[in-house]
Amino acid sequence: MSSPAPSSSPARTTAGAHQPAAARSRLVRLGIPPALTWGFVGVLLFMTGDGVETGFFSKYLADHGLAKADAAVVIAVYGITVAVGAWLSGALSDLWGPRRVMTAGFAIWLVFQLLLLSVALPAMNFPLLLLVYGLRGFGYPLFAYGFLVWVTAATPPHRLGTAVGWYWFAFTGGLPTLGSLLASVTIPQVGSYRTLWLALGLVTLGGLLALLLVREPTGWSRLAPAGERPLATLAGSVSIMRRRPRVAVGAAVRVVSTGSQFGFLVCMPFFFTETAGFSTSEWLRLLSVMFTANIFANLFFGAVGDRLGWQRTMTWFGAVACALTCLALYYVPLVAGPSFAASAVAAALYGIALAGYVPISALVPALAPRHKGQAMSALNLGAGLSTFAGPAVVALALGPFGIEGIVWIFAGLHLLTAVAIRFLEPDPEFTVSAATAAEDGAALPAGRH
Repeated sequence: MSSPAPSSSPARTTAGAHQPAAARSRLVRLGIPPALTWGFVGVLLFMTGDGVETGFFSKYLADHGLAKADAAVVIAVYGITVAVGAWLSGALSDLWGPRRVMTAGFAIWLVFQLLLLSVALPAMNFPLLLLVYGLRGFGYPLFAYGFLVWVTAATPPHRLGTAVGWYWFAFTGGLPTLGSLLASVTIPQVGSYRTLWLALGLVTLGGLLALLLVREPTGWSRLAPAGERPLATLAGSVSIMRRRPRVAVGAAVRVVSTGSQFGFLVCMPFFFTETAGFSTSEWLRLLSVMFTANIFANLFFGAVGDRLGWQRTMTWFGAVACALTCLALYYVPLVAGPSFAASAVAAALYGIALAGYVPISALVPALAPRHKGQAMSALNLGAGLSTFAGPAVVALALGPFGIEGIVWIFAGLHLLTAVAIRFLEPDPEFTVSAATAAEDGAALPAGRH
């Protein structure tokens, strides 16, 4: 699936050394691992392509013959395969190494996007859409979360919060920020269907940049111990949630953290265009505002988490803030009417609040420092399940409760995570290793100090 990892010790000790020393120094000060720089760029472009459809795909399906509930089912099935792919990204990284996992995700996305565009969408056949779009759901989590595993495996503990902040900057910079912005420009010019073809080109470019230019050696080989059997590795990526219950709690928090986001992406296009009085392009621009605020807040809260404490940052700036801003996202347009400025403020605040959960990508591996790949499998499973859970809540609650009820459900779930986060104390072994690694004497990030 990929060429062997560089085996000579010089390659392992000088990964990224082709970069000028001054440039490497600037990257280190910013918290970006220099040897992984092109991976962040690749993820940004890949997720921009993947995110092009996010703000309008459910409405596109409904406008071309599917019932709204069936469109929500298509998105929910996609979410299931994303969840499985997210789990496999960690488990298979233990077995194959993150780079091979990323290669598999890249290939899957390209193949099934071509089938979606050339066969499933022209036919607008519900079972065929479930199959093709569902299978494509394995693609982006294997690629993107495979790189997240690479980041957590290759970054020193005392800089991990900032590094994952940059990862989420790249991830959400594409999905859905730049993707939605691009769609808002291209749909009026070339239409929705051709915009989906444009996404294919962006994903191709991003995947090639990451896979061809990142040479950091950790991701080229398996992360599990050499003697561990494949079935034991795969089983361990599930059983760790039983062996380390706090990892299971962290995965559950991860489900909720972006569950509202993916739920809103299904139901809010209808709310803003049919109730609040916005056009589809205006709604897509609101999404761009939301996630432009989010991507910069990802960097901010990644660094804040390293200083203020990962748990404290997640509790107040993530869980509590998300509960409040979920409500604002719904009620502000009702009160202010189709005022883009007022809704943009509410959207930006919600995007900022979502970033308050960023330190969880550093915190969950700290719960099981000897099994980081397995812990990341559980966390990535939670991330993938959020793409299913959010649309599933919409599909179940839209009829009996309407969009207003859905908003209150998500707000309540965010408040529940504020309680759950208090149980996510890092393993003492991680705390000791982080203290040893912090050569600059910075305070430990993970506690409630």
